[in-house]
Amino acid sequence: MRTILFIILILAGRNGFAQNQADSSWSKEARISLSGFADVFYVYDFNQPESIERQTFLFNHNRHNELNLNLGLLKLSLNHSKYRANFALQAGTYSNDNYAAEPGLLKNIFEANIGISLTEKNNLWLDAGIMPSHIGFESAISTDNWTLTRSILAENSPYFLSGAKLTFYPNDKWEVAGLILNGWQRIQRLEGNSLPSIGTQLKFSPTESTTLNWSTFIGTDDPDLTRRMRYFNNFYAQFKLTERFGLITGLDLGIQQRSKGSSEFDFWYSPVLIGQFTVSQNWKAAIRAEYYQDQTGIIIPTETINGFRTSGLSLNMDYSPTPAIFCRIEGRWMTSEDAIFERNSNLSKSNFMIGTSIAIRFSAIFK
Repeated sequence: MRTILFIILILAGRNGFAQNQADSSWSKEARISLSGFADVFYVYDFNQPESIERQTFLFNHNRHNELNLNLGLLKLSLNHSKYRANFALQAGTYSNDNYAAEPGLLKNIFEANIGISLTEKNNLWLDAGIMPSHIGFESAISTDNWTLTRSILAENSPYFLSGAKLTFYPNDKWEVAGLILNGWQRIQRLEGNSLPSIGTQLKFSPTESTTLNWSTFIGTDDPDLTRRMRYFNNFYAQFKLTERFGLITGLDLGIQQRSKGSSEFDFWYSPVLIGQFTVSQNWKAAIRAEYYQDQTGIIIPTETINGFRTSGLSLNMDYSPTPAIFCRIEGRWMTSEDAIFERNSNLSKSNFMIGTSIAIRFSAIFK
C-alpha cells in the first residue's frame, strides 16, 4: 500500500508539473476563506446520573445538567480549480471525548489536509492529511444534521480519518473514492500496529432529490501481536420526497475476528430511520428511530449478558431565524435489553433526556 501511495504521489507531481506548464489555469489566484462554528448546549438527563458525563458511547452533547460548548471551530480554507487545502482547530466537549486517544495538541485538530487535481478536467483528486470520515451521513457539525444529537450509529463509527484519499468523479451523478488510512478513527497510528487500513466510497445521486451511498473500512484497531481484522460497511439513502418532507435511512454492518488468525467472527449492526418535515421557512421538525446491536462488545462493551442491544426514539424541533443561527431542542428516549444506563447510583434499562442548543456559523472570503 505504501508503494501504491508513493506511485500516486509521483504521478501527481509529474502531472501537476506538466499541467502547470501547459495550463494557464494553475496561475490563477486561489480563494482564501475563513469560517467558524460554535454550538453551545444544555442537556437534562432524567435518570440524574451522578457523573456529569452521561453515556460512554456518546461523544456529542454528552453532559448532564451543565451548560457547555459541544464544538467550537475555526477553519481556514484555500480553494483553487487545481488544488485545495483546509486547516481547522477545535475545542469543546466533543473534541475532549472523541479525540481522547490522540496525544497532546492533536486533540485540537479538526481538519488539516491538502488536495491536488490529477487531471485536466479536474475529475480526479488526491487529498492527504486529517479529513472528515467518508463513512455515514452525519457530521460533527450539528447544523449539518437533521437532529441535534447524533444517532448511535454515527457516534460509534469514524467522524475523522487520517491518510490519503483518491476521488474520481466520472460525471455529476457518481463519486468513487479509495483511501489508505492510519486506522479506525485515528490521527496517530496505534502503537505496535504496522498494517495500514483501507476504505472505499461509492456515491450515486441520480437526481437532486436522491443520494445513495456505500462506504467501507477494512483494517484493524489492534497491535500486530493481537491483530483482529475488522470489515465494516455503511449504507445510507437520502430522499427529498416532497418540497417539505425528507427521509434518510441508514445501516451499519460490521464483523471482526474473535482472535488473531481465527475463522470465527463477532458481528454488530445498526439500522436508523430519520424523517424531516419543513414546517415553514424558519421551522423544521424531525423524528428518528434507531437500533444498535453489539452483543459481544466489539464497539460498545457493556460486560452484561446480552451486550449492547439498544433501541432509540428522538423528536427534534429547529428554529432558524437566519441562515447563520440555529436554535434546537430534542427529546431522546433509549431502552436496552440490559441495565446499562446510570440512574442515580444504580443502573436502568431506559434513559430519557431533553437537550437544547444554540449554534452559529459564519464565513468570510478574503480574495
